[in-house]
Amino acid sequence: MNLDTFIHNLHFKIDKINPVDWEVDWEDAPLPYKLYRNLPVFPLSLEIPFTLEKTKVTEKPGLSDFGYFLWYVYGLNKFCQSVYSTQKGDLEQVLRRFVPSGGALYPNELYVYLKIEKLPDGVYHYDVAHHRLVLLRKGNFDLYLTETLGGHCNMSTCFGTIFISTVFWKNFFKYNNFSYRLQGLDTGVLIGQLLEVAKRFGFESGVYFQFLDRAVNHLLGLSEQEETIYTIIPLSINSETTWFTNNNHVEELITATNLSRRILPIHHDHYVRSKRILEHPMLTKMNEASMIDSMKSFQEFKEEMNITYEVQTVSLPNTNRLSFDLALASRIRHSPGMDFTLGKINQLQLATLLHEATSSFLYRNDLDGDKKNSKPRVSIYGCTYGIEGIPDGAWYYDSSTHTLRYIRYGDYRYWLEQGMSLDDVNIFQTPLCLHLVGYQDYHKTSLGYRGYRIQQMEAGMLLQRILLVSSAIGIGGHPLLGFNVGMYDEIYKITSQNKTSLIQIPVGPNNPPLQMKGGLFG
Repeated sequence: MNLDTFIHNLHFKIDKINPVDWEVDWEDAPLPYKLYRNLPVFPLSLEIPFTLEKTKVTEKPGLSDFGYFLWYVYGLNKFCQSVYSTQKGDLEQVLRRFVPSGGALYPNELYVYLKIEKLPDGVYHYDVAHHRLVLLRKGNFDLYLTETLGGHCNMSTCFGTIFISTVFWKNFFKYNNFSYRLQGLDTGVLIGQLLEVAKRFGFESGVYFQFLDRAVNHLLGLSEQEETIYTIIPLSINSETTWFTNNNHVEELITATNLSRRILPIHHDHYVRSKRILEHPMLTKMNEASMIDSMKSFQEFKEEMNITYEVQTVSLPNTNRLSFDLALASRIRHSPGMDFTLGKINQLQLATLLHEATSSFLYRNDLDGDKKNSKPRVSIYGCTYGIEGIPDGAWYYDSSTHTLRYIRYGDYRYWLEQGMSLDDVNIFQTPLCLHLVGYQDYHKTSLGYRGYRIQQMEAGMLLQRILLVSSAIGIGGHPLLGFNVGMYDEIYKITSQNKTSLIQIPVGPNNPPLQMKGGLFG
């Protein structure tokens, strides 16, 4: 299967992605976290604060503060036990984090480069199972990382850098090739959570999607057949940090290969539990095709023409930016599944949800650089039913005017329900169903195959904002990928605009989940 066909089937023909005889070997499932062995470890404080209010930081964070930051981003926070088969009474036991993940498999790992007190300068792995840092490589790598990013960020002004990786086997063992789509989305929701937590800690951040892949994997000691870095996020408290400079001061011939020669390779032992790890050739091919080997390959994103058509608009009530306790919203967030109830969402809640999610989605990144007011590459479409003052119908949200632009009028819950491939949510019980929409060609002209995973990450980032705001205003959202994309695209008349639905999010009031759960904190 060539890569273009693979990506097309990932989106439009999911049944053609995996082998027909694919069976999940649950007895040989990997751990949902990576465990390094025989390396120096640095425990992090377990006295986690229960609230997260926005603060202004004037000094580098200490080890305790950074530990709190990591825990709210990706730490284990909840043990859940629920019945997933009412006839057999089977129990499902899962360790949860603050972000959603397909099948609760959490394919990502966090690595950090830190220069803070009480810790040797160097590169670490965040061991979520023990809430500690594991030292992988000691030393100062400011120049190395500056050049890995093509010279666009001066790393000497940053106290730390987050690397988010994807471990292919962690969800390939269950989802096979479909895991490639999930891995981009999972990375995106993790980035979204990280950026929101960083705001509360007063950290400035920039998201870099383009870097010399093999150079950063070499720094961390990762095998690209097993795991690769998807994004790099430097953190700073320095207001003078320049995030996206020109790279004239960096030699033009810098490549991942010659940069990697500057430091010795490292190989560390780690434990994954699986005894039999299968090959995943399509994921490996996609990863290789997406890699950047030379800084000459860095691209500036070219904004595409946004095709529009005449539609009627409905203005939403004006709302201020929402202030809420991120810690509480993160703790109570869950995916309701069949627990949605057809309660009311009022006009103000809808306006707040859309305005806050899109406003918080604005973020500093290397694709937009210093361009102000860049149009988002992922947008929100939706279908509403029974919201007072809002006509039933299908629309897209124009964040620049805070209006709903109607494409069709009527109740589309029947079509949405018919288009679902699994009976895991009752759409008739949800007054609001959102769809995140992007370009079908995932900006391949500008970004190549890397554009696909970037598109999935940006969809995941916006998704996490929607889920957090929904939680903060007392309703729930449930991300879904099992739907007839062509049918939904026709509802919104977006096929002719080279756009497509990326993910579905039913939103509404819901009952508490039928599960036993306990917080993994004191």
